[in-house]
Amino acid sequence: MADRMRPIVAALVLILASRSTLSTAATPGQDALAPATPSPSSNPSPENERARRWFQDAKFGMFIHWGVYSVPARGEWLMQNQSYSITEYEKFAPQFNPTRFDAAEIVALAKSAGMKYITVTSKHHDGFAMFATRQDPWNIVDATPYHRDPIRQLADEAHRQGVKLFFYYSQMDWHHPQYFPLGKYGHAGGRPNSGEFGRYLDFMDAQLKELLTNYGEIAGVWFDGMWDKPDADWRLQRTYGLIHALQPAALIGSNHHVQPFPGEDFQIFEKDLPGSNSAGFNKAQLTTLPLETCETINQSWGYTADDQKFKSAQEIIDYLVRTAGRNANLLLNIGPTGAGDVPAEVISRLHAVGEWMSRYGDAIYGTREGPISPRAWGVSTAKDDKVYLHVLDWRERHLVLPNVPGIKSARYMDDGRRVNFRRVGDEMLMELPGTADASIDRIIVLQR
Repeated sequence: MADRMRPIVAALVLILASRSTLSTAATPGQDALAPATPSPSSNPSPENERARRWFQDAKFGMFIHWGVYSVPARGEWLMQNQSYSITEYEKFAPQFNPTRFDAAEIVALAKSAGMKYITVTSKHHDGFAMFATRQDPWNIVDATPYHRDPIRQLADEAHRQGVKLFFYYSQMDWHHPQYFPLGKYGHAGGRPNSGEFGRYLDFMDAQLKELLTNYGEIAGVWFDGMWDKPDADWRLQRTYGLIHALQPAALIGSNHHVQPFPGEDFQIFEKDLPGSNSAGFNKAQLTTLPLETCETINQSWGYTADDQKFKSAQEIIDYLVRTAGRNANLLLNIGPTGAGDVPAEVISRLHAVGEWMSRYGDAIYGTREGPISPRAWGVSTAKDDKVYLHVLDWRERHLVLPNVPGIKSARYMDDGRRVNFRRVGDEMLMELPGTADASIDRIIVLQR
């Protein structure tokens, strides 16, 4: 009798000794998830509500930072960080001839990685438009020897291959003469010390109208840069109303790092898991809107030739799983070169992620956060009558969980092996191998 009780006693000791640390929801270096606050008041159309549900189901997207800054290959903030004048910076445009850009290959790469949508920079902070716009000659069709519209190519391929397309659009503009008064950035450009901000906003709305009428069905608009002039009147309701009038299903998100405004359809966290602020600027509280976190595949957004610090496929999968366990999507960035190529290191990693997603995607796609809050060792996701326990970092024989009512069985997702568990008071005790195996994510399916 004493020998049979010894494992149970040891497990109880483990529960008592580790209850305080195991009950925290935070990953090391991350804040615990705070309760979600209600989303700002709005009246989304039925099409928009359906799009929000699709977005939450999609879970994984490709971010593309690409523009004239890809030529010098020192990142998308080059104009600001190196204090380029507009005249000097414009000299990169004649060198921008991305003849190796292949929209079909990029969309296929996203699909192979298990990504359901693409968000591409239509205009970044340097004001350079990556599409055919009639509002300003500072664009890839008129100002470069390429003379083609890569956004058109990407939109056509995305529609053909069944991948949804979002447009990133920078509200901040270091090039346009009417972006005045200047905000925190863009002071080295040499623009006149005058301008009418309302005229700039008219220009912005005109470009957005082009994007939303000339490229077919668009999944949404991803804004950035409002933080340059946080106290300015950005006429958000006018701009958001324009977008929803032209395409009611289009989702609007803004990377402004504050609480969402009425008319926004999803909430963005930059380089942070939702609810965390390790980056220092994600100060917004969680809302009930769909959530998305964006992250780089190396350390740069725009192509940077000397940035070789690529995340491994395992690191990407770990972050994707932890994001899903926080009820959010992961938007993973790539930066094509000035010639239009996708770096080989990016391709190999995305293929590896896609192979994993092809096997374990059921535990990610269409799920919501599970009943067990995020922990240092992993997260849970849930769909229908299943709870997916994602054990990412745990080497002990027993894993202590809060009790989840109604669980009838537990099995490994990869091979169906049974996982023994018992309830001890208000805890569940899962019996796992003593050391982690080679799996990136040991997924245990709890069947209700």
